[in-house]
Amino acid sequence: MQRRSFLACSAASLASWSLSDLLAKDGPDKLDIIDCHTHFYDPTRPEGIPWPGKGTSLYRTVLPKHLRELKQFRKVTGTVIVEASPVVEDNQWLLDISKDDPFVVGIVGNLKPGEPEFAKQLNRFAVNPLFRGIRVSVTLVKQLLQKNDFADLKRMADLDLSLDVNGGPDTPAALAELAPKLPSLRLVLNHIGNVQCKKDAPPADWQAGIVAAAKHSNVFCKISAMVEGAARDGQTAPNTLDFYRPYIDVVWNAFGDDRVIYGSNWPVSERASDYETLQRISLEYAFERGEQATRQFCSLNAKRAYKWVERDGRR
Repeated sequence: MQRRSFLACSAASLASWSLSDLLAKDGPDKLDIIDCHTHFYDPTRPEGIPWPGKGTSLYRTVLPKHLRELKQFRKVTGTVIVEASPVVEDNQWLLDISKDDPFVVGIVGNLKPGEPEFAKQLNRFAVNPLFRGIRVSVTLVKQLLQKNDFADLKRMADLDLSLDVNGGPDTPAALAELAPKLPSLRLVLNHIGNVQCKKDAPPADWQAGIVAAAKHSNVFCKISAMVEGAARDGQTAPNTLDFYRPYIDVVWNAFGDDRVIYGSNWPVSERASDYETLQRISLEYAFERGEQATRQFCSLNAKRAYKWVERDGRR
């Protein structure tokens, strides 16, 4: 039986067979898995939090220890936190709660290029080796492109930091335009462009944007938020790889084994799926690509994108 045919027999047998095949040499605990898209916050702080809002299931204290306590398909060995709060001092709060926790390998902060205090604040946080870059919206990227104003992004490149970009299905095309203007700045597309995952074929314009962005070697892509993309309009997110395969195929075939990154978007993702399920979907696909591709997807590509430094005690 051909290996590809065997892998397609069932999701359950796929996971079991692939694990023993890929990791027989050193066991499952030796697979380094860095979740490169998590959010942490604490609404009990005196200053409160601007996000998430009160009255939602997300409005509770969420810290790295809570991620470690989740039921997981394979053990997560570290995380890169993405700051969703626009409050400048919340960047420092994340650095403070992470300084003695080697589970956190990096922090993607929240600062706005183009603001008067940007350079000052960027220099302030960049001295901390945990601070690995910032995240911005695709709206801001389009504004900078229109103004041809890249001074603050060049500052980031000079500091060897990365830029995460979040937005809708038009985000990949915007990154394709930005990437050649700043070839020394590593760009990370969040959530495969937040495309809505359906039974239908992936949208042609989104596919074209993915292919265009992937042509630039300084662009990486997080395979994340797919379950949220499938749960829109009151839908229930499917829990099988085959439903998401056409979308992952587009991304992985464009970016290759070297520039795809694992992320969960937890705890936002829990509104669509439990952690174990969303992780299984991504890893089952990676297992099909083989051992080296799996290891690259789970940690090595992200280490190239964010250039974090290993911390003692993370294992």
